[in-house]
Amino acid sequence: MIQTDLLIIGAGPTGLFAVFEAGLLKIKCHLIDALPQIGGQLSELYPKKPIFDIPGYPEVLAGDLVTNLMEQIKQFQPGFTLGEKAEHIEKLEDGSFIVTTDAGTQHHAKAIAIAGGLGSFEPRKPVLENLEFYENKGVEYFVKNPEKFRDKKVVIAGGGDSALDWSIFLANVAEEVTLIHRRNEFRGALDSVEKVQELKNLGKIKLITPAEVAQLHGSDALEAITIDENGSQRNIVCDYLIPLFGLTPKLGPIANWGLEIEKNAIKVNNALDYQTNIKGIYAIGDVNTYPGKLKLILCGFHEATLMCQSVYQILNPGKKYVMKYTTVSGIDGFDGSRKEAEKAVVKAID
Repeated sequence: MIQTDLLIIGAGPTGLFAVFEAGLLKIKCHLIDALPQIGGQLSELYPKKPIFDIPGYPEVLAGDLVTNLMEQIKQFQPGFTLGEKAEHIEKLEDGSFIVTTDAGTQHHAKAIAIAGGLGSFEPRKPVLENLEFYENKGVEYFVKNPEKFRDKKVVIAGGGDSALDWSIFLANVAEEVTLIHRRNEFRGALDSVEKVQELKNLGKIKLITPAEVAQLHGSDALEAITIDENGSQRNIVCDYLIPLFGLTPKLGPIANWGLEIEKNAIKVNNALDYQTNIKGIYAIGDVNTYPGKLKLILCGFHEATLMCQSVYQILNPGKKYVMKYTTVSGIDGFDGSRKEAEKAVVKAID
């Protein structure tokens, strides 16, 4: 049984920053995430894409933001249960909770913060014969590590931002990039469409429209695909097919925990502390909903901050917390470390 003060379900940016805010209040945290690595959407979907709306960062790669968040919280020594999905919850008589994962790992916590983003993501898959056989054998739904595709023949199918952006990025990594879309028109950022046009003119991207993938070929792994193009078929030799048709978010087992759900999101009290209809369970970040909700990372950071103040009251009933700015109080880590501003020097000048 893993013991902690605050159990955070979801190790994305909001969940990670909650560890920092909790640490300032001497609240110990443990995180559960169904993904095998921390970072949530930032690590799983677009680790190499830049984010432009994080305060203080004119531009930061999603993966770098995760790295920085981990550096920020390391002194608070959070625990992690990765690659496991929070499955069952039990509320005890003392108001604490036991959360069990699909692997049977049990966690005992006095409060829970659900920071599961939009839930667990499942890619929208094309309807192709033997598709599952080729998954992880040439068919990939995410670009986690672009180096995997270095000097390979890659086919990308799709017409949105992801298909455009990864075609542009992999044009300088793969031996050959072919972009297939069932329409001539693309639905994406104008500069991305223009960049693909430029790379096509330079011979760095092969563009085939309107066309669709019809068949997959290969004995042990993907070796080629058949495409339908203007009523006729032809084969394309390739090492990888990356269908990018979007993702379907699902709330998962959390939807069965008795929480108030509205349009696949958890309703919370945004006027106070982002608590759900169950006392002691909070929802922060993209997973929650309330009037005026914006699904932005910086909004999740704000919600995490107020949530931790409320958790402090649960852990310390009747005790008043006097907030001090970190520039004044410094930061004391659970590992014995301390960060603080340099003290002013009191000295006369001759």
